[in-house]
Amino acid sequence: MDPSRYRLVIFDQRGCGRSRPLASEPDADLATNTTDHLVADIERLRAHLGIDRWVVIGGSWGVTLGLVYAQRYPERVLGLVLGAVTSGRWRETQWITRDMGRIFPREWDRFVEFVPETERAGDLAAAYARLLANPDQAVREEAARRWCKWEDTHMSLAPGFEPHLSVRELSWQLVFARLVTHYWGHGCFLADNEVQANMEKIAQIPATLVHGAYDVSGPLDTAWELHKAWPASRLVVVDDAGHFGGSMGERFTAAINAMAEQLQAT
Repeated sequence: MDPSRYRLVIFDQRGCGRSRPLASEPDADLATNTTDHLVADIERLRAHLGIDRWVVIGGSWGVTLGLVYAQRYPERVLGLVLGAVTSGRWRETQWITRDMGRIFPREWDRFVEFVPETERAGDLAAAYARLLANPDQAVREEAARRWCKWEDTHMSLAPGFEPHLSVRELSWQLVFARLVTHYWGHGCFLADNEVQANMEKIAQIPATLVHGAYDVSGPLDTAWELHKAWPASRLVVVDDAGHFGGSMGERFTAAINAMAEQLQAT
């Protein structure tokens, strides 16, 4: 995004980046780190900056968060540009943490073997959340490494895809893994199917959904279902991308520019 053309508002959500306390800190309390809190933070930030309406942009988890924000504050949203589409449904989390074991059985076995045997048949995201809150630093670190390794396994089926989570510094992995498992282990703090049930609230807000054809982590059906329920939306399928990668960045930037032109023309 060209900063000479756009006013960009980017924030680090609770528990990560420059926000404090970091989710990786042993005594970090995540009780006030929920979807409702994040949506309230976004709206508070908009009001603080004196912005009347804005375009909401998000990727992956940011898609779910952006959709929930738009559904709760539709009068504040000019449009949305969303990439690697998710909607926070239970079946999406189950697909990632359990069902994809059918595609990557060797890697899934290694992912699951760190979970206590009595918890392996249950919610694996919640089980990992408990491991990542363990008082033993060694347990937390190994849980973060295994979580990131598993995520890299299923990010993309695109030829030439290179892992990028499992090669990050451990401090970053600890924050990432704890927040992901905290949200997934609580159903993203949403009623199941909540986003789909509230699509009529944003039906007339223009949107572009950008999704990779090789995204095995988040299959195309979620983007397709949202697109069909959203009369003002456009779906762009990127033929060389998985959950990002390939030409996703270029297509996402093009969608942002097209959205700006569309809004300027109306």
